[in-house]
Amino acid sequence: MSLVDSILRRFARPSIAELPVDFAHLSAFRAEYFPDSGPKPWLDCDNTSQRLEALPPEQAELCRHWAETGYVVLPKLIPGALLDAAWQAYEDAVQRGVIRLASEPAGEGDTLPGRFLNPHKRVRAFCRVARYPALMRCLERMLGHPAKLLQTIASHKGSQQSAHSDSIHMTTYPLGYLAAAWIAFEDINPDSGPLEFYPGSHRLPYVFSHHLQISVDDMKHEGYATYRARYEPLVQEMIAGHGLQPKFFAARKGDVLIWHANLLHGGSRRRDLSLTRKALVGHYFAKGAFVYHDLSAVASRQQYFSGCLVR
Repeated sequence: MSLVDSILRRFARPSIAELPVDFAHLSAFRAEYFPDSGPKPWLDCDNTSQRLEALPPEQAELCRHWAETGYVVLPKLIPGALLDAAWQAYEDAVQRGVIRLASEPAGEGDTLPGRFLNPHKRVRAFCRVARYPALMRCLERMLGHPAKLLQTIASHKGSQQSAHSDSIHMTTYPLGYLAAAWIAFEDINPDSGPLEFYPGSHRLPYVFSHHLQISVDDMKHEGYATYRARYEPLVQEMIAGHGLQPKFFAARKGDVLIWHANLLHGGSRRRDLSLTRKALVGHYFAKGAFVYHDLSAVASRQQYFSGCLVR
């Protein structure tokens, strides 16, 4: 049995989608080939007020803020001692050669190493951070279903990544059942390139590859060049056209920002390339949702193979 067959067979168990999908007859794992199925995430619906009234006031306020803005901030959620232990374990793994970091310089004098994908698979302590119980409970509340860790990214410095929605990179069926958490491992200096995001942008229409005529062959032969040429300018047009204003996550150590699958966000400019911005980003999906990558048109392996290795 092939890996893809194994993934699809596992997804044959009950899902949250109202319309079933015969994966064998999909032309590709791209948004245009999936049916327009509900249900919407509960906080994306218009009739959530009664359900909010049934929640404790603090939880209801968080959910209301999420529905209106597409994000919530949880101050001092992760204990400092847990963060320190996890980051030290990460640095130790780098020193031992278990993890190799590319330099990814952003300019002259930038000596900080680049990002690393899925460090939780090499450093068990990152699992304890990414799956911190209070964080998982909040994600379940926002998604309306138990959350599963899909992917993590560790970074010593700001990404300066252009504004984007996660949904073109990690797409769920049905739509919207993804959330991300940005976890600060230190107090974030405003000149280090803080996380930039656009409140309310989660309500904009989803944009996928077929809207921009980005083909599977484009991704195979040109990588992200076509994405940068077509998607990123469109996002800037959407931001300007809707008068969206950025916010910057001036986080303190232990603070967590959780955002909606379609919230536009990126990395702001690093005004001082010597400053660190130590953080872990986790992407999570709702149990019962199917995850695929619209740009590359492949099913996600991580939703079934995201366990932690002991190091």
